[in-house]
Amino acid sequence: MLIYPKSHFQPYTNACGGWGSAKSVMQILWREQALAKAPAALFKQNKPDGFACVSCAWAKPGHPHALEFCENGAKATAWELTSLKTDPAFFAEHSLSDLRTWPDYALEQHGRLTHPLRYDPDTDHYRETSWEEAYREIGAQLKAMDPDSVVFYASGRASLETSFMYQLFARAYGTNNLPDSSNMCHESTSVGLQESIGVPVGTVTLADFEHTDCLFFFGQNVGSNSPRMLHQLQDVRRRDVPIITFNPLRERGLERFVNPQSPTKMLTPDSTLISTQYHQVAIGGDTAAITGIAKALLEMDDLATEQGSPAVLDHDFIAGHTDGFETFTTYVRGCAWPKLEHQSGLTRGALEAAATVYAHSQRVMFIYGMGLTQHRQGVANVQMLVNLLLLRGNIGKAGAGICPVRGHSNVQGQRTVGITEDPKKVPAELIEQHFGFNVPEKMGVCTVDACEGILSGQVRGFVGLGGNFLRAIPDTSRMEPAWQGLHLNVQVATKLNRTHLLPARHQWLLPCLGRIEIDRQNGVAQTYTTEDSTGCIHSWRGSSEPVGPHVRAEASIVAGLAMATLSHPCNIDWQAWSTDYAKVRTAIGQIYPQIFHDMESRMTEPGGFHRPIAAAQRKWLTPSGKAQFVKPVTLAEDDDVNLAQPARDVLQLMTLRSNDQFNTTIYGYDDRFRGVSGTREVIFMHCNDIVRLGFMPGAQVMLTTAIEPEVKRQVGPFEIIAYDIPEGCAAAYYPECNPLVPLWHHAERSKVPAAKSVPVRLSASPTHPG
Repeated sequence: MLIYPKSHFQPYTNACGGWGSAKSVMQILWREQALAKAPAALFKQNKPDGFACVSCAWAKPGHPHALEFCENGAKATAWELTSLKTDPAFFAEHSLSDLRTWPDYALEQHGRLTHPLRYDPDTDHYRETSWEEAYREIGAQLKAMDPDSVVFYASGRASLETSFMYQLFARAYGTNNLPDSSNMCHESTSVGLQESIGVPVGTVTLADFEHTDCLFFFGQNVGSNSPRMLHQLQDVRRRDVPIITFNPLRERGLERFVNPQSPTKMLTPDSTLISTQYHQVAIGGDTAAITGIAKALLEMDDLATEQGSPAVLDHDFIAGHTDGFETFTTYVRGCAWPKLEHQSGLTRGALEAAATVYAHSQRVMFIYGMGLTQHRQGVANVQMLVNLLLLRGNIGKAGAGICPVRGHSNVQGQRTVGITEDPKKVPAELIEQHFGFNVPEKMGVCTVDACEGILSGQVRGFVGLGGNFLRAIPDTSRMEPAWQGLHLNVQVATKLNRTHLLPARHQWLLPCLGRIEIDRQNGVAQTYTTEDSTGCIHSWRGSSEPVGPHVRAEASIVAGLAMATLSHPCNIDWQAWSTDYAKVRTAIGQIYPQIFHDMESRMTEPGGFHRPIAAAQRKWLTPSGKAQFVKPVTLAEDDDVNLAQPARDVLQLMTLRSNDQFNTTIYGYDDRFRGVSGTREVIFMHCNDIVRLGFMPGAQVMLTTAIEPEVKRQVGPFEIIAYDIPEGCAAAYYPECNPLVPLWHHAERSKVPAAKSVPVRLSASPTHPG
């Protein structure tokens, strides 16, 4: 008789938010032993006199709610303000070989790093060191290395001030190797929007939610990834604004919401209906779905012309503001409905229903996330959304526009101040004029290029400003062995993670202040700035005492490394910058005057100040001087992994996050909104696929990438969960499934890992054959 494990799945039927969120927040405050500090900090979170959330980058209102944080934001605050500590005594007790057997959750759960540490290869332990020794030895190593063999990675957490200093340090050192977390998520946005509308960021602000009369969601799970946006969605639904969602899985945050800050809502069974149409598009079917909506609009416009009715398309806008309309519409008209239905996994009727609502709406916003960007044709996906907006003139007017939802809290901002591998995207002449060094002309490496360089041995040094690089990147099982071939590895961090446990020849772990902690320099509390998803720049300052006397601010660490490394003179007073961030902001304004002029006074305005976004004023900074319709080259979003012969035993896998994590940080083993408890080792499948492949819910299976068989990419055992997902599709958690994603499977031109569509085969687990 086969014995099956106890199921970890119980369907979740409640709304997003509500008492479930309140309970989850209290649990993590207790677990992190943060009840003394975190509650007071939460009242300062995302407030003008407080600190920016260390979690997502969603916009911060000028007139905030009494409690301007969400469940995940509260978890991030408790996680950072934990009373638990990982001190030198801990590392004296545990070798790195021992710690590599710990799960990721246990590593970070142990607490905050408190002292600078140096790896001792003779004992396989970290040992305490001094900051002076760390700066001196790291500087000496960097001086002896070819600058282009060193990578300077940024996670997206650092302030604008620190990010600006960091990119100057790398370039003064002699390299443009400045990959960042944007390379793994929204680089497809930066490339696609720049080509289509002349700006690399979205055009929507919080004020647009007050004027919109229709919202479209594509590949973005608001309930887990940006819950504070649910306040805006609740408000638009009160005005009966339709919300049309395209997402493979049915997500509770896109279905119903109870505001946990509303006593009325909390004490009644009432909830807010979020999506008025919910279309479960097949994985990799977004381009086909958007093409289908465009095709329906064209057919409606043709019929209106025949009948003498008002046009459906905005022909005046198209004629005056766009280029490429005829080429695009010829392509759309040539796409047959059966092919669009097959590729999208949706019926013609479903796509026509979405198009009909769009056609009758005057001010429409498109909101999207990594469900669109993390495909081989991720750039084309973004541009298809722009095409659809342009058809009805929905860019450059109140209540309309495109809204990419960024992940990490300042990933967009660090790009704005120069964290980029492309020297053409920084004002090199101004940098050289003000700081007296030549900006390298050679193109640097993005994240995928950095990984390839580590595999080949061309990358010898790595400096990480935050993040958990080895868990965030694809092809993990190939990358981890290669990582230990590095000559130098320097990690600036608040907590211990997997990247810190695979030692290079010379390895350093430098503890930094958290964003919530007071950053005192020469006794003066410093102010810092960040940019949110809507291009708004805010000033902030920490409100809690530091975890200990031996941690340093990120800006101070960058300055210390720069002073110890740079042998040639430049016109940067690193010491003065690290002790007075106003001096850094003055320099930022000199290098980026159009965005940051008068930064010191403008950053304190209620809600901060918005960077100028030309497309929002219908000014198109493109080669043609107009917004560009871009024809897709294929309806297959992941044409590099299409099998030569269709295989019925292959599923298309997408990776996703639980509501108990943020990026690679795991807060717990429950995913309340999907009904999963006590584990992350699960795969979500359609019930028909489970049966036809010879399995049953609860069975333990191995997942193997169904391409490039000469390289074995496998994870498991995972428990099968029957879920509401299209047939032929499957989903499992990131970063556990990163080993399944080939490094070469990335978006064209943006090189974002295409983790939203990976062909996999399932096999019974050898240890759990049931």
